[in-house]
Amino acid sequence: MAIKPDFDTTSPPPATAEGTPLFELRGISKTFPGVKALDDVSFALWPGEVHMLVGENGAGKSSLMKVLCGAYQADSGDYLHKGEKVEIRSPADARKLGIAVIFQEFSLVPYLDVAQNIFLGREFRSRIPGLIDRRRLYREAQGVLDLIGLDIDPRTKVHTLGVAQQQMVEICKALSQNARILVMDEPTAALSDRETERLFAVMRQLQEKGVAIVYISHRMAEVFALGDRITVLRDGKLVGRASPGQTTPDALVRMMVGRNVDMSYPRNFAEKPGEVVLEVKGLCAKNGIRDIDLTVRAGEIVGLCGLVGSGRSEVARAIFGADEVTAGEISIFGKARRGGPDAATMAGVGLIPESRKTEGLALIRTVSDNLAVAGLPKLFPNKLFSPAQARRSAEELIKRLRIATPSPNQSVALLSGGNQQKVVIGKWLAAGTRLFIFDEPTRGIDVGAKSEIFALIDQLVADGAAVLMISSEQAEIVHVCDRAYVMRGKRLVGELSRSELSEENIVRMGMHHD
Repeated sequence: MAIKPDFDTTSPPPATAEGTPLFELRGISKTFPGVKALDDVSFALWPGEVHMLVGENGAGKSSLMKVLCGAYQADSGDYLHKGEKVEIRSPADARKLGIAVIFQEFSLVPYLDVAQNIFLGREFRSRIPGLIDRRRLYREAQGVLDLIGLDIDPRTKVHTLGVAQQQMVEICKALSQNARILVMDEPTAALSDRETERLFAVMRQLQEKGVAIVYISHRMAEVFALGDRITVLRDGKLVGRASPGQTTPDALVRMMVGRNVDMSYPRNFAEKPGEVVLEVKGLCAKNGIRDIDLTVRAGEIVGLCGLVGSGRSEVARAIFGADEVTAGEISIFGKARRGGPDAATMAGVGLIPESRKTEGLALIRTVSDNLAVAGLPKLFPNKLFSPAQARRSAEELIKRLRIATPSPNQSVALLSGGNQQKVVIGKWLAAGTRLFIFDEPTRGIDVGAKSEIFALIDQLVADGAAVLMISSEQAEIVHVCDRAYVMRGKRLVGELSRSELSEENIVRMGMHHD
């Protein structure tokens, strides 16, 4: 049965948006092979507003913004700047109109430094022809870094930074363009609470200067706390508009997914977990972690939490064999784990990494190839590859995980971020993994997909698997995990039982200084 909209999908924008829009997209349509990404979508922006753009992964949000910034060419529709028709045929055209975009997936050049990335393509010319004014480059970069309170040397190579710091550099890059329209696609997904508050303060400053902000987010708290207006997309179509005061989180979610969604992530917690699957004693590694002791049993979800930079991902990588261990013991099902990721995979360990594009996927390969790669020994024990069998396995996983793709042969690079994350999870299901290490499993995932992923994780442990889960969202740890370890300064500082597990206790333990 179709769900009746909780707010009007056809009326003009709310009265809070007055006068001529700063920018308007009218009747935008865009089709890719096998997929209609946008279907007659209209979208308007007014100066000084934060316009929340929401919808499930694959709803068309990022496609619409790529049309706005010139990365995609619309098949039909009009662009209007201050009421006048304009053309945007390239990102350069968009920049001339004051449009800057911070995409969810980074566009940084790893082996250039921070300043070079911020002003890439817009370097300052020296008085000497053919040379760059490096003194001004670093001075201007430092000014942008200071604007958002980011304590990083502008000469630092980007590849040495963590994900959260790289996200902040992306934000600096956009701010440096003196944009009048700023698009932010999940900007807080990799940020700590402190960095998030800093970003929100910068957004308020920009609003006061008349900058229009398009903010894409899956976090309901952000949508209602920051937004002046909300536009909802589903399956490439506009399905609703509202102001935060006109709707509720539940109503908004129903509009996004076309069905009711339980956002509480209910599960039956493990009263009697099974055998010890993972045991870590005195673990130290070259990535800086030290004296790590933890256990994970079959049938339970164990959280690993703490502030960004506390060492959570480093523990996951050391357990999986991606980073070199210098001391301590790692046992999987009672057997010592030695070697790299290949050995860990053969022992039944799977890592869903924080950075799916650089560490979890082969972007030039198909969805089917990516789903099969970790499970090749299990799928083809006789070492004879069967394309038909690989396709059948992929189709089953696509259906089970609700991966939005026109075909198993679709390039995984063309999927939305959330569907790419599902592919990463799916490849470990194909491998028959028994110990799953989830590092930020819902980063960039919409609310409907979050419920599905947590239901999947719950089913995994119900079937006897063990899960170690890292999340920057403390609410996820509290609502999903049976117990949790807290990290600070790349060391474990405590364990919280189910009865002790609360956001307050996590923060208190993670921020306390000896």
